[in-house]
Amino acid sequence: MEKQIKTDSGIEIQPVYTEPVPMTEMPGSFPFTRGVHASMYRDKLWTMRQYAGFSTAEESNRRYHYLLSQGVMGLSVAFDLPTQIGYDSDHPMSEGEVGKVGVAIDSLEDMEVLFQGISLENISTSMTINATGFILLALYIALAKRQGADLKKISGTIQNDILKEYAARGTFIYPPQPSMRVITDIFDYCSREVPKWNTISISGYHIREAGANAVQELAFTLANGKAYLKAALEKGLDINVFAKRLSFFFNAHNHLFEEVAKFRAARRMWANITKELGATDPKAQMLRFHTQTGAAPLPHNSHTTI
Repeated sequence: MEKQIKTDSGIEIQPVYTEPVPMTEMPGSFPFTRGVHASMYRDKLWTMRQYAGFSTAEESNRRYHYLLSQGVMGLSVAFDLPTQIGYDSDHPMSEGEVGKVGVAIDSLEDMEVLFQGISLENISTSMTINATGFILLALYIALAKRQGADLKKISGTIQNDILKEYAARGTFIYPPQPSMRVITDIFDYCSREVPKWNTISISGYHIREAGANAVQELAFTLANGKAYLKAALEKGLDINVFAKRLSFFFNAHNHLFEEVAKFRAARRMWANITKELGATDPKAQMLRFHTQTGAAPLPHNSHTTI
């Protein structure tokens, strides 16, 4: 029996409210408009992380140990720009950028220092990395092997969303077609060797930060997601396998009801997109996402009147 949940005022919160929503639109069932799980976060909270990484691997490692001591449930690694676009820290193009907006990782030894004293088998790690995502994932897996970890238990996410880089951020290296091949190779490898790893975080966040409105954010993000699905299918991958490990990343702006509607529309549309492309497993039809506030709306938050 599900535990009873009350507000701070003692008002009981019902497990789900059905009026005026049709009974066919229940949480945990296709098309997942109201949530991918029947109880959503009533039984188990979402993973809470703080995006962190700066200066050297040693400095970032100290930060991660502090965050873990304060109760965070996973790590989220920020990489500096040279690492994001494939330059070593001693390359002339890296001058003035090393360790500035994230941690500098040039080698497996750097990765070892970054996670010194942290068991990769027992922590979930999100890595915000795209063009060089496959390299950082390879280093992470190599470190897990050095630790003696069971790769079947390794969990986390690489952003690995190259299409939004061409449209919104610019940290791409290779042309689109070779980049898509790398991404689908990651889908293939991880589905076999690291099955708990989220192989991509399809990102509307950066599109919104680049100037899109909520509707455009959703449109471009789902279009990118559909392109990844089709590329993987053309490679011969099973959508009921690889689509289970796709995740999304959305922006959360100030207009609450618009944002809720956006998230619900995203779940509904993605469920139908995957179904049309052959997904029959409900877990392959679910849109699972991370969201956070963006930079653009923050200046407006300090003057909100309730």
